[in-house]
Amino acid sequence: MYWTKAAMAVFVTAGLCGCAAVEVETFGYAPVGDKIMTPWAAEVGPGSVLPEYPRPQMERKDWKNLNGLWDYAITSHDAPPPQEWDGKILVPFAIESALSDVGKSVLPEQRLWYRCVFSRPKGWNTKRMLLHFGAVDWEAVVWVNGKKIGSHLGGYDPFTLDITEALTGDGEQELIVSVWDPTDRGTQPRGKQVLRPNGIWYTAVTGIWQTVWMEPVPDTYITSLRIIPDIDSDQVLVQVNTNSKEEIQAEVEIGTGILTNALGRGAADEPIRVSVPNAQLWSPDRPFLYDMRVTLKNQGKKGDVVHSYFGMRKIALGQDKDGINRLFLNNEPLFQYGPLDQGWWPDGLYTAPTDEALRYDIEVIKRLGCNMLRKHVKVEPARLYYWCDKLGLLVWQDMPSGDRYIGGNDPDIQRSKESADQFELEWRRIIEAFYNHPSIIMWVPFNEGWGQYDTPRIVGLTKQWDPTRLVNNASGWTDRKVGDVIDIHRYPGPGVPALEPTRAGVLGEFGGLGLPIKGHTWQDERNWGYRSYNSQEELTDAYLNLLARLRNLIGQGLSAAVYTQTTDVEVEVNGWMTYDRKIIKVDVETSAAAARKLYLPPPVVKTILGHAGTNQPGEWKYTFTAPAEGWEKPDFDDSGWKVGKAGFGTDITPGAIVGTPWNGPNIWIRRTFDLATLPSQLQLSIHHDEDAQVFLNGVPAAQLRDYTTGYVMAPISDQAVKALKPGKNTMAIHCKQSSGGQYIDAGLLEVIESKE
Repeated sequence: MYWTKAAMAVFVTAGLCGCAAVEVETFGYAPVGDKIMTPWAAEVGPGSVLPEYPRPQMERKDWKNLNGLWDYAITSHDAPPPQEWDGKILVPFAIESALSDVGKSVLPEQRLWYRCVFSRPKGWNTKRMLLHFGAVDWEAVVWVNGKKIGSHLGGYDPFTLDITEALTGDGEQELIVSVWDPTDRGTQPRGKQVLRPNGIWYTAVTGIWQTVWMEPVPDTYITSLRIIPDIDSDQVLVQVNTNSKEEIQAEVEIGTGILTNALGRGAADEPIRVSVPNAQLWSPDRPFLYDMRVTLKNQGKKGDVVHSYFGMRKIALGQDKDGINRLFLNNEPLFQYGPLDQGWWPDGLYTAPTDEALRYDIEVIKRLGCNMLRKHVKVEPARLYYWCDKLGLLVWQDMPSGDRYIGGNDPDIQRSKESADQFELEWRRIIEAFYNHPSIIMWVPFNEGWGQYDTPRIVGLTKQWDPTRLVNNASGWTDRKVGDVIDIHRYPGPGVPALEPTRAGVLGEFGGLGLPIKGHTWQDERNWGYRSYNSQEELTDAYLNLLARLRNLIGQGLSAAVYTQTTDVEVEVNGWMTYDRKIIKVDVETSAAAARKLYLPPPVVKTILGHAGTNQPGEWKYTFTAPAEGWEKPDFDDSGWKVGKAGFGTDITPGAIVGTPWNGPNIWIRRTFDLATLPSQLQLSIHHDEDAQVFLNGVPAAQLRDYTTGYVMAPISDQAVKALKPGKNTMAIHCKQSSGGQYIDAGLLEVIESKE
């Protein structure tokens, strides 16, 4: 076809990067600070800053990239535009970042100013001129040649301003942008940014952090596209939105083969149906994309033209052959697995140094056997989702969090009207801006109670704004019984929520296995992970063990799992990769092989011995006093022990289902159970806080360290499995507690892999 993606790449032409006054000089540019850098940082310079067209699903022929060195100044919040400038900043890197060439913080009582001098390319003076900002955090006010053009509130959604009336001839034009960002002193959506970074909270990001560009358009032009694939009827609906109130015709041309196109015509601002015969479906295994060209026609004359693409795919909730709710892709159940993806960079913070760097993260995630990522409380540039579309990776998209945080048992917060209005405005804009990406299949408005309010209404609004995707009402601890999934977090886990009749069960976060590698950390000391290891071999073994246990939970109804996380981030060292992306810490081949097993048909799981997390909690003999030697053996006399219902612990313990209180340092429990036949693939299901030693018929079955926050699967030693016999058997457990919560309960499951 004559306008394939390769041809489009040539068709789109950009002007020189940066402002006209600084295009030929570097002003001594160099990254600042003493932190680690990614390999791509060396490619960044004033003459080449993210030169790719930033909006791949609505490309125009002519455009000018304004990335590059701009003037900057930091003033008090209420100061007028500066007459003198503090220096140069490399746009679009946030001022706090190393790649900005500034590396300074901007406090809430201050304001950040930018100045860029640019020229309008020849031949553009008869066109309207649109100025685009990929994202500016947080409040932006824009002037062109001294005239205020507009303002924008929102740190994650793209916005466009028509600057035509402010331009003066073909000479130099002055662009000034002021930015105010309250960071964590405000209620606005901000994600993990804080003024004082620590733990899971990272360095603040202020100002322009995505590409700035401009492009000429006719008087009547396309403002956006809304693309809705329908695989069940082999067609796609395309709504071509314009800036015109008059009736305009639109033509939609789709490449369906090497020499064939499908054509649809209709009124702009209304859905146009286009047939896609024998549609090739988009999936992680085969991410097929259709090219599309959209043309406006006014009284038969050709007008604005944009190029786009889309994928024919369908995401839905459905029941598998066993009646379990699952996540369906293209009318088939598909287990989804991938990382919690923070999207942070040691050199650019919110902004990847290059497009190649963005792509690299997606390629590594794919190499590790994943088919999904959860984009965590951050929204990325459109090119990140383009790479997910092109390379085949499903995306769960979080809304960046803000306002106040609540605990797992707390009710939703009461936001002020100003805070709620801003949240809903940004959330709707984000959904509309990224609606067309086939990779995005789930919206996640809230995480772990961070800024969570009015949950049922927000879920309803999300469904109203996008009825084609799933909605995860709250990832973590604050489920409100709405949306398409119930989402739990378990560290290190894994775990599975109880099955529900109308929603699928997913594990929104687990893992967090940590390993600092000297020379590749944000700081030398005081790094952390949810669990820490001493070598890459140890880390890989622990990770493979987690995936083996995760596989078993799929048979219990688990439909998706999100591992923490893609990379280390600042002091967090629980990534698959180091923060600088120079080392993949787990073995790629064995990790990928283990991940691919997750997509096999679910195993069959049978309860041999129930626990409090099942409908067979049972009773145990127990004592808080150290028993005599041989207490774990079947023939031990436990007649003096008390009898209690599972589980044992305190109500404050995460994930605990307390049947019998236990608040001392040690507990010993015993239980007998009958086996009609010997199970072939036995697994221990246990929730322990803290260290636990498990015996079957007096033989050591498992030695478990630290604690869990829910029931997890654990392997049983071969010797203990061999000690089982038809008839009566005994399980005995010793658990000890040192601080915080405490809990012990366990059961036995038989996990049988499907032969399908």
